[in-house]
Amino acid sequence: MKLILRTYNLQLKHTFRISRQSYDHKKVLIVELKDGEYSGYGEASENPYYHQSVDDMILDLSKIKQHIESESEETPEIFWRKMYPLLENNMFALCALDIAYNDLYARKKGKKLYELWNYKIENNPLSNFTIGIDSIENMVLKMQETPWPIYKIKLGTKEDVAIVKALRQHTEAIFRIDANGSWEVEETLKNAIELKKLGVEFLEQPLDADNLEGIQYIYRHAVLPIIADESCQIEADIDSCFEKFHGVNIKLVKCGGLTPARRMLARAKNLKMKTMVGCMTESSIGISAIAHLLPSLDYVDMDGALLLRKDIAKGVTIKKGKVYYSELNGTGVLLTDNNPIKMIT
Repeated sequence: MKLILRTYNLQLKHTFRISRQSYDHKKVLIVELKDGEYSGYGEASENPYYHQSVDDMILDLSKIKQHIESESEETPEIFWRKMYPLLENNMFALCALDIAYNDLYARKKGKKLYELWNYKIENNPLSNFTIGIDSIENMVLKMQETPWPIYKIKLGTKEDVAIVKALRQHTEAIFRIDANGSWEVEETLKNAIELKKLGVEFLEQPLDADNLEGIQYIYRHAVLPIIADESCQIEADIDSCFEKFHGVNIKLVKCGGLTPARRMLARAKNLKMKTMVGCMTESSIGISAIAHLLPSLDYVDMDGALLLRKDIAKGVTIKKGKVYYSELNGTGVLLTDNNPIKMIT
């Protein structure tokens, strides 16, 4: 098995702003694992909030290249267990590697990944489309540009309720609110009352992840369900979020890939918590991996590739929230851009 690393700089259609940062492009790492005629692909984007850079991912994967290339027949679960001690300080790199291995393994078996897992795809949830923080006028224009049944609205301003009231005048879509930890306790409780009247389904990470006492209080008193994001990163966090959140939003890059994400989703379901998987800004490679988890989810946020000016791959397609799978096996992706910023073999 051969390890190939590529880096790309993904350009967004619009500046994307949340409560703590804004950006126009995102640097990503694409991992390819090649075994004979088969190739599997994985992805991770760099993220300053989690102190993860593409250069660090490349460095950490290059250090263990020999270990990676010596494995090729193990199940993804065994492969992940072998790689975790080598990459436990870089979950983003582990994620890209794990997705690539899952993709490769399923392709070699001649199956789509969801088929390998015996998942049934008849009743998959619809994906939301994200509207970043902007002027109300521009937020409305973004909704009109992409009519959608469910919108995730990023908030974290002094006029959050007014923004949602203004947006509600232009659509009957379901709203989900993500404040990225920018609210305080009383603000959350007050906002929740008004937002529920405006057709908001749930609040995602309203408080800072370190405000455990506050999180416990709003879980008990808010009139809307509360979903963890920044508070839920690795497997142990599922139990930590129990009876503090009504559900969890799992990000593959934070937990180390598809393999641990499946364990986290199973644990959350056992605890009767709502399950969600979210994306970063990423291409169809990362998004297509998420798609195979849909049968185990209540909610999903997988619009990352839709926000791009130009995708670097083909995979699943999403039309008004509904996900359509590729005809290809594995995760179903095909890398279409052969001009990376850097390529390491």
